[in-house]
Amino acid sequence: MTETILDKILKQKALEVEDIKRDPSLLLTKEGEKTEKVTLKDSLDLRTRLGVIAEIKRASPSKGIINEGIDPVKQARLYESNGASAISVLTDEQFFKGSMEDLTNVANAVSVPVLCKDFIIDGIQIERAQKAGASIILLIVAALEQEALTALFNKAKELGLEVLVEVHDEDELTRALNLGAELIGVNNRNLKTFEVDLEISKRLAAQMPLNEIHFISESGILTEKEAKIASDSGASGVLVGEVLMKSDDAGGLLHSLQVPLQGERS
Repeated sequence: MTETILDKILKQKALEVEDIKRDPSLLLTKEGEKTEKVTLKDSLDLRTRLGVIAEIKRASPSKGIINEGIDPVKQARLYESNGASAISVLTDEQFFKGSMEDLTNVANAVSVPVLCKDFIIDGIQIERAQKAGASIILLIVAALEQEALTALFNKAKELGLEVLVEVHDEDELTRALNLGAELIGVNNRNLKTFEVDLEISKRLAAQMPLNEIHFISESGILTEKEAKIASDSGASGVLVGEVLMKSDDAGGLLHSLQVPLQGERS
């Protein structure tokens, strides 16, 4: 069987976890300031327009270098001042050119929630994210067996973190709902092929209890048109990275994506 991009990333994560456990000094180089931030759930509860989780993403396996020289603090403050509900920070170094330092610097600079966007397979990564200043972590159902997924979900909750649980198909959605997840991200990008299909969000949203959870549409949201599609599907928010990182007017684009909520939650 051909090794997928996700397989390669998870192999690297296993090596990184081993390194951290061997050398605890790698657990954290710089701690985030402990400031009280509104939760993403509470923020989305109050919105009448689509929430945007705006992402700091220097590179990706599918697109290569996107904006490697970006100043993450300046970009995060731009996002916050233009209405972002949360900031997502890629912390994977090898495949996305991110860092834990980016996460800490951003968390210390903004008052909105900050998502540690990484491929989490071990509790030590959650501890590291929390100490670095994250208020939300991502758990990718496709990357984890159910026992590990449950353990990591519970670990994050014990540390006071919110969890965005990412799914891509019906089976993964069932697993996320069985966890009791309140924030469910539907990745329109297949993590094995990295192809994007917005119909995935529409299809899975129809099977969600939208009055009980917040559904975030991830990947492929490039313009107001796609934002409206997400809103019409019942999404509370969208996660947007690459197009904001490349835009000459990220603030204006961010505003345009915050369309009125049209789905079942409105």
